[in-house]
Amino acid sequence: MARLAKVELRKMFDTRSGFWLMASIAILAVLATAATVVFAPDSAITYESFASAIGFPMAVILPIIAILSVTGEWSQRNGLTTFTLVPSRGRVIWAKALVSVGVAVVSMALAASIGALGNLLGSAANGTDAVWDVSAAALAQIFLANVLGLLVGFMLGVVIRSSAPAIVGYFVYSALLPTVFGMLAAFQDWFADLQPWIDFNYAQTALFDESMTGEQWTQLGVTGVVWLALPIAYGVWRVLRTEVK
Repeated sequence: MARLAKVELRKMFDTRSGFWLMASIAILAVLATAATVVFAPDSAITYESFASAIGFPMAVILPIIAILSVTGEWSQRNGLTTFTLVPSRGRVIWAKALVSVGVAVVSMALAASIGALGNLLGSAANGTDAVWDVSAAALAQIFLANVLGLLVGFMLGVVIRSSAPAIVGYFVYSALLPTVFGMLAAFQDWFADLQPWIDFNYAQTALFDESMTGEQWTQLGVTGVVWLALPIAYGVWRVLRTEVK
C-alpha cells in the first residue's frame, strides 16, 4: 500500500497539467492573500478574511484533483497498465483515496500558513494588532468541509470515470443544485424544513460556523450517506467490475 500510495502521488505531479494544477494551490493562495492585503479595508484585515479568500480556490481545485486522480485511468488509458501491474483494483482505488485526502490536508495546511503570514503582514502594514478570529476548532471544521468537498469529487470520479463529464458534474452539484434547492426552500415552507436533511451542500455550510449542534452533525451524516457514501460504494463496485479498454 505504501508503494501504491507513492506511485499515485507521483502520478499527480508527473504531467505538466498535473504539476500546474497542484502548483496552482500555492499560487492562488498567495494571490488571494495579496489581494486581501491590498484591497481589503483596515477593519477587514483579520485571519477570517484571509481564510475566506483562500478557501474559495481550495474548494474548486481540490475536488478536481480527486476527479483527475481517478478518471486518468480511463481518460488517459493508464488503467491498462495500472490494473495489469496491480490486479487488485480495490487497493489502487484505496491508495488514490488516501493520497487525495493527504494532498488536501497538506494543501489546506499550506494555505492556512500563507493566510496567517498575510494576516501578520497586513496588520503590520496597517500598524494594527493581528486579529486571530478563527479558533482551532473552527479551522478543523473548515478542513473537514474541504475534505468532504474533495471526496465529492472522488465520488464523481469513480461513478462517471471520465474527466470532463465528472468536472461538469461537480460544478452542477456545487453550483446549480444549491441554487435550485435554495429557490425551492424560499417558496415552499415544507421543503425549507426538509432541506437540511436532503441537501449535502446545505448541511456542509454549518461547518463554517464556530460550533455545530448535535442536530446539524446528524444532518451532515444523513446527507453524507445519501450523497457521498452510497454513490462511492456504487462507483467502486462499478470500477471493480468494468472492463478497462
